[in-house]
Amino acid sequence: MTMIFGDHEQRVIDQLDRCVAQEEGARGVLCADGHLGYSAPIGGVIAYREHVSPAAVGYDIGCGNLAALTGVMADELRPDLEGIMDRIFAEVSFGMGRRDGSAAGHPVIDKIREAEFEPQRKLADDAGKQLGTVGAGNHYVDLFEDERGRVWIGVHFGSRGFGHKTASGFLAMAKGKGFEERVREGEMEAAPDVLDVRSETGAAYLSAMALAGEYAHVGREVVVRQVLEILGTEALETVHNHHNYAWAEQHYGEELYVVRKGATPAFPGQRGFVGATMGESAVILEGLDTPRAEQALRSTVHGAGRAMSRTAAAGRSRKRWACNDRDCSWVQPPRSHKPEACPECGNARLSKRWVKETEGAIDWPAARRDLTARGIELRGAAADEAPAAYKRLPDVLAAHEGTVRIVHELRPLGVAMAGPDTPDPWKD
Repeated sequence: MTMIFGDHEQRVIDQLDRCVAQEEGARGVLCADGHLGYSAPIGGVIAYREHVSPAAVGYDIGCGNLAALTGVMADELRPDLEGIMDRIFAEVSFGMGRRDGSAAGHPVIDKIREAEFEPQRKLADDAGKQLGTVGAGNHYVDLFEDERGRVWIGVHFGSRGFGHKTASGFLAMAKGKGFEERVREGEMEAAPDVLDVRSETGAAYLSAMALAGEYAHVGREVVVRQVLEILGTEALETVHNHHNYAWAEQHYGEELYVVRKGATPAFPGQRGFVGATMGESAVILEGLDTPRAEQALRSTVHGAGRAMSRTAAAGRSRKRWACNDRDCSWVQPPRSHKPEACPECGNARLSKRWVKETEGAIDWPAARRDLTARGIELRGAAADEAPAAYKRLPDVLAAHEGTVRIVHELRPLGVAMAGPDTPDPWKD
């Protein structure tokens, strides 16, 4: 049984149907911001009686949003906004694989060292080094102004390398391998593996997932505290929620294991922070107590949803060897080996650089100029995160009418996220 909000290509709907088919009587929901994911659609919600799916939860266990209302007014902030965004981008750690987190002594790292699922204990040191780092992709630290002129901090990221390695281990275990072994990622549209929650592996996954979720929750709190210190203020109110996770919940009079992959929990009165694109207003919303909301398994969107893939938006780039001589334009051709020296000028010094192979649909310089013209201070980011690469949040929320209501609209003041030149000191 499935419920679909908004319009979707058939491939996305088919993904949800395959997830629901893994258990007789399972339920599914596809939110209006949905799009293709690995095995399960982003924006998908699947409710099982006796199973959980590590593939549907995904690699970024506990990815979610935290919004914090500050004691600062936007009019007070504007004269210093440029410098504040510079400090946020310099002092908060953005980028893939960062190991320069600021909270390695947090008690959650001690919990990892003593994890119920013993293989996770070996991940404690790296988890400590990454706690309080944001990551790349669509993960961000933003400043917003609400309808009363108050400043909010908004952050979006998850469990970093700790969650990724936890997920990878259980995806291997679902294939009969060991936690430290790895399996090749299957086809995007392959049916997801599921684990019986009554089995030893299923119970271990629920425990390990919960710890990764706690780690993600703490990481977002750490980053928000950093930004509060930069602003010289405190949080007056917070709204905090995962959107990649599995919960044991009551629906239709029975306990179900509800997997949300890029979907926000929205029980009656529960508030959630939902981001839009970097150029449009985010929202604080609240779940309603209606039959339609229960049919939606008390779930709603987690963002605007992608309208085009990252490659379609930005084009395809690959790292290739290139000549270091400033007067030489030689770049390694596709599928060729690194030469001993530049075949054009003979220079022996070569280095790898990004080379664009195909053009994308987004005019990134024009997008940046548009954001600047609207008074939004942008730090980092790239064409694959441009507003035109996404759906419009008002449109996807309109599809969920009768299930949630908007409490606050948050207009963007500053956006900070990893960009193409952000350092990548190690790979998750």
